[in-house]
Amino acid sequence: CLWCASSRRCMEYPVQRILPPADLCELRSARWGVCWVNFEALIIAMSVVGGTFLIMLGVCCCCCCCKKKSKKQVSGGSLPDKDDERAAREREKRRVRQEERRAEMKSRHDEIRRKYGTVMTRVIQTKLEM
Repeated sequence: CLWCASSRRCMEYPVQRILPPADLCELRSARWGVCWVNFEALIIAMSVVGGTFLIMLGVCCCCCCCKKKSKKQVSGGSLPDKDDERAAREREKRRVRQEERRAEMKSRHDEIRRKYGTVMTRVIQTKLEM
């Protein structure tokens, strides 16, 4: 039932449309079901309830995510995910490469010291003798 307050008549609700068309009855004077439920007030109330529900849903999702993150941090990451494992593997690879480079540089420096070490000591000895 659609009650139109401006024309004071009750008519069949047009079920093909969500809101009654303006040529049938203005939205501010249209009443739904019982005569005291205004369509404008109904739309506003449903929007407020829907918005509140969406906000509550978002807050609950954020709380659940934060709880999972804090639980994971407290447990010490006993169940590492794929990103953590990949990062650990990359760190290990970098550490191994750095150690290899260090060893290579040390061997080069030792080779240079061996090559020029005797020359350097001779130069120093000759300078000291003078």
